[in-house]
Amino acid sequence: MTSRNRYTVAVAPEVDWDAQAAAFDDEPDHGLRDPEVRAAWSDRLRAWLPGHPADVLDLGCGTGSLSLLAAEQGHRVTGVDRSPAMVERARTKLAGRTAQILCGDAAAPPVAPQCFDVVLVRHVLWALPDPAGVLRHWRGLLRPGGRFVLVEGVWGTLAPVGVPAARLTAHLAPLTRDVRVERLSADSLLWGKDVDDERYAVLATV
Repeated sequence: MTSRNRYTVAVAPEVDWDAQAAAFDDEPDHGLRDPEVRAAWSDRLRAWLPGHPADVLDLGCGTGSLSLLAAEQGHRVTGVDRSPAMVERARTKLAGRTAQILCGDAAAPPVAPQCFDVVLVRHVLWALPDPAGVLRHWRGLLRPGGRFVLVEGVWGTLAPVGVPAARLTAHLAPLTRDVRVERLSADSLLWGKDVDDERYAVLATV
């Protein structure tokens, strides 16, 4: 555990993601079923991703909601998730798009090195036991000049879980340049509700 202000941030508990798959999209920021929530995420991705068609690796893609938005914006998307049930739903969601969805470990995805312009990750690093080591591996998947787009946060008050922004930027500092943090907690449209915990995106170029 690592100190965060006056409390500790715990390691994420083990989750059965196959069991979670059927109801996963019920959360507003997962399924993006509300047009306003969907538009908010689409606008953010448009600002974060390259302005030209790029190869985007969506790690821990879940049911593929962000992968779909990226594909709709003209990017070539590879999604990876370790849950076969999530992968099945993502493949259905991405059918007919320029995308492939692979079943594999997001920490060590089954892809070749230096084949991607973007590593896109939302709410995955918090669940991994060695974020620093994982980031080093992911850096090797990016082409020169590629970028990280990492959406993370800290949730809960009594027993918070997550990755504080300061810790994530410290992990990225030796691996990247132009590291920038965008605070997202105040943008209630992204979450479909008001939130008072730490939510943010880190953007960094390699």
